[in-house]
Amino acid sequence: MPTIMPIMFLSSAIASQISALRFSSPLLASIEAEYTPIVLSGVLLTLIIIYIASKVGSEVAKRLDLPPVLGELIAGVLVGVSALHLVIFPEGGFTGSDSLVMTTLKTLNQLTPEAVNHIFDSQSEVVSVLAELGVIILLFEIGLESDLRQLKEVGIQAVVVACVGVAAPFAAGTIGLMYFFHIAAIPAIFAGAALTATSIGITSKVLAEIGQLKSKEGQIIVGAAVIDDVLGIIVLAVVASLAKTGEVDITKVFILLVSAIAFLFGSILLGGIFNKTFNGIVNKLKTRGNIVIPAFIFAYFMAFIGNAIHLEAILGAFAAGLVLDETDARHELDELVKPVADLLVPIFFVTVGARADLSVLNPMIPENRSGLLIAGFLLLVAIVGKVITGWAFWGIPNVNRLAIGIGMIPRGEVGLVFAGIGTASGAITKPLEVAIIIMVIMTTFLAPPFLRIAFGESKDIEETAQV
Repeated sequence: MPTIMPIMFLSSAIASQISALRFSSPLLASIEAEYTPIVLSGVLLTLIIIYIASKVGSEVAKRLDLPPVLGELIAGVLVGVSALHLVIFPEGGFTGSDSLVMTTLKTLNQLTPEAVNHIFDSQSEVVSVLAELGVIILLFEIGLESDLRQLKEVGIQAVVVACVGVAAPFAAGTIGLMYFFHIAAIPAIFAGAALTATSIGITSKVLAEIGQLKSKEGQIIVGAAVIDDVLGIIVLAVVASLAKTGEVDITKVFILLVSAIAFLFGSILLGGIFNKTFNGIVNKLKTRGNIVIPAFIFAYFMAFIGNAIHLEAILGAFAAGLVLDETDARHELDELVKPVADLLVPIFFVTVGARADLSVLNPMIPENRSGLLIAGFLLLVAIVGKVITGWAFWGIPNVNRLAIGIGMIPRGEVGLVFAGIGTASGAITKPLEVAIIIMVIMTTFLAPPFLRIAFGESKDIEETAQV
């Protein structure tokens, strides 16, 4: 629910600030320039690892009749901080000496430890930016594949699902932590807020893979996840200001709310006008990329606007996809975007898995034990609080309500934003941070296979009824 961004980009921004200070003098600037080719080598080697992991993971998952995105996430875990240490990032407390990629580069180039750490920070920042571009393109692609007319038809239901999916886990998590675990109000509110998130990237990818993106259920899930994202940003603004000052900045919350509503509805309403302009531009351009380049210009511009008004870049990209789905060139554009998505989207999913530190599940570590108990409670609330959303609306017959509820479960990188900001502000303790991380990991990995099962059962029931 970034920007407020994923933690990876908060920390990478800090890393860039440190790098800027470290290399502020002309002499040090020349040293930095000397390391640029090595940084590129680190990025290239990391991308090779990510692509191999992504392809092997997705192929294995496909052969096991599981969603390929689950294979990419698991492959990310194997190459990441929990196993091989091939793809790791500074925000996990790691240095260049912890990375096997950096160790290889150090051996080949006879680098000092300081140089290794600088190269590690720089190449990690580049990979993080590529991952962010990947999720932006994913949401642009999802917007293109969504049906705006059908999305409008389920708009009310999507709003209800989103509101219940935010309110129920937030209230249950906050009250439960205070009552059962005697956690203070502000830390409990932070943990409750972490339960409100929904990772639209993970859910929408699974829906697309199983051919359910344009179904009624798929459109409700996607619409609700987008609204849920906006509501989550507002919740985060509230709890962040509460942690800093003990008071809620009503003005900031109101501005965010108005900006979100104006941005989403304004994008859709102005879509008709832009579509004519887009078609005119496409028809006049005669060189290669006459469709895909203007489309990406529009997608990036919308992502920039979303980022600039303190919403999310991915919301802007999704809105751009919805608008361009109404153009005459949408079918050709769909095919042109897929190769770009195939190159960048796997970076996002593998890095999400790579950042999942499964050591928090180890009960032999004393500080994990209380966190594991709290995590069990948070996981239960996280699942039940979202599953019940499938029964929170009315007006659409013969809909798979269980699939809708399961589709809202994964938190992905979104929940980590709350944990990161809460830890940085001193609002949450280490056991509570561990509990939130476990909840995020488990919901991220459990949702894809169960979503596949829920839709599979629905299909079996329909086929039985037809017979």
